[in-house]
Amino acid sequence: MNKKIHTEAVDQLFDAILSLRNRDECYTFFEDVCTINELLSLSQRFEVAKMLREKKTYLEISEKTGASTATISRVNRSLSYGNDGYEMVFERMAAEETPEE
Repeated sequence: MNKKIHTEAVDQLFDAILSLRNRDECYTFFEDVCTINELLSLSQRFEVAKMLREKKTYLEISEKTGASTATISRVNRSLSYGNDGYEMVFERMAAEETPEE
């Protein structure tokens, strides 16, 4: 974990995010906290990460998401050498989609 971002202010932001109860509350909060471009950039990175995991090419990803090759490369580095945050979230999302027997 990057110690540079581990501050009381960031802790408070994450606590605020963890208090959100549903997608509508997320929209309400994030529209206040982020600019539209910041929010779209975050969602674009998330989509890029999903497509990289699906072994899509940089060209396919760029055409579908509009992401630059620099952004795709940055996300790819996070997937390969990061803290496995994307992987943790993707696994949880997949588990939620899988019907219980």
